[in-house]
Amino acid sequence: MAEMLFGKPVADAISECLVPRIEALRKAQGSSEHDMTSGAIIPKLAIVRVGERPDDLSYERGALKRADALGIEVEVRSFPEDTSEDELVGALERINLDERIHGCLLFRPLPPSLDEARVCNALLPAKDVDGITTGSLAGVFMDQPWGFPPCTAQACVELLDHYGIEVAGKRVVVVGRSLVIGKPVAMMLLAKNATVTLCHSRSQDLGAICQEAEVVLFATGRARAYGEEFISVGQTVLDVGINIDEAGDLCGDVDFDEVEDTAHAITPVPRGIGSVTTAVLMQHVVEAAERAAKAS
Repeated sequence: MAEMLFGKPVADAISECLVPRIEALRKAQGSSEHDMTSGAIIPKLAIVRVGERPDDLSYERGALKRADALGIEVEVRSFPEDTSEDELVGALERINLDERIHGCLLFRPLPPSLDEARVCNALLPAKDVDGITTGSLAGVFMDQPWGFPPCTAQACVELLDHYGIEVAGKRVVVVGRSLVIGKPVAMMLLAKNATVTLCHSRSQDLGAICQEAEVVLFATGRARAYGEEFISVGQTVLDVGINIDEAGDLCGDVDFDEVEDTAHAITPVPRGIGSVTTAVLMQHVVEAAERAAKAS
């Protein structure tokens, strides 16, 4: 039976490391928790949401809960589905100018009536804590600290590090080529000296390619699409998919029941990458506040 790579211990470890950093920010230039005239730095996140997609609301609740536990302020700015592109861009530009806000999370996908690229790039990379701007993604691909990588992509790397799974010199297959997970996590693993093969649902002989790797990561959003023919003995499997199956149950991209006895270690869905993603979001907000404090 495979070792379960649960996300909670990873998320808790990240949160624990953030506590002294948040306290240092609060004490560095002031002592008052709420009086901004004292110069106290309180990490603050703005959440921008268009509509009320259930998955967005679920993530929002998780983010609010973790932020509250850490003492990070959160301001939610919600817009109706029919909001105009200019109105949304204007909201992000105001966030750029608000020195009290250190990071912004914009939920995607946006309604098809909006130019998502234009909206995303209205946000400054310095406040882009989820890797949605061109500047942030350029930083990931060039291994430079411009903005921040997408939270889920970094969550995968954090989980591997936490469980002591070394990727340097190892063969890693990433299945999925999105800019949210697949492409950035491939670049981040390359930066850790892994030998990375980036595949997708149309790659030929995908099963054989996956079986040759020591670590395989699935992020295509296809419920239980990858079973035993994709997994070999001794592998570490990261399942990033969040799907609802025909029975209405939450499941990943991997057919867990088929591969559990073959893989060496696997992230379950739920209780896997999701909680780590929220913790990484808070980590990025704190780091953005630290960068702003240093710059000032």
